[in-house]
Amino acid sequence: MNRARRIAERVTDPELPMLSLADLGVLRDVEVVGSSHVVVDITPTYSGCPAMAAMRDDLVRELSGAGFDRVEVRVSLDPPWTTDWITPTGRAALAAAGISPPGPAPSTTGPIPLTLSPTARQVRCPQCGSPATELVSEFGSTACKAQYRCCDCLEPFDHVKEI
Repeated sequence: MNRARRIAERVTDPELPMLSLADLGVLRDVEVVGSSHVVVDITPTYSGCPAMAAMRDDLVRELSGAGFDRVEVRVSLDPPWTTDWITPTGRAALAAAGISPPGPAPSTTGPIPLTLSPTARQVRCPQCGSPATELVSEFGSTACKAQYRCCDCLEPFDHVKEI
């Protein structure tokens, strides 16, 4: 693994600081061109994600600080990011921070059912592990999270939505 990739993998998500961009699955590629030019490809968690500018700035700052003269950060939209790209280490870090990690992402092949009511998810409480949880709000502290409450320990918590 090249030095630039190791540096980029340590940059954290500004909205989920317990996760590196690598563990979140948004860091797609890091290529060193010549001796001091780095090209980094990242994929947003969803279109319009407000954290993308901060991710780009953090990558440029860290790689420039490590001596790379030119850092180019490109946004790659294809294939689109999915919560399935969150690593097992990332899922464990979310749970340790009291955030319920996502389950498997819905299939993107074949017909996609349209539901007009909130999606029923199997969400476990990250505090006590209980499956008895209820949706409080489809939107939590960020647009990619929903707010839940445990029916057993009564703790509120965020859940990363399956995408």
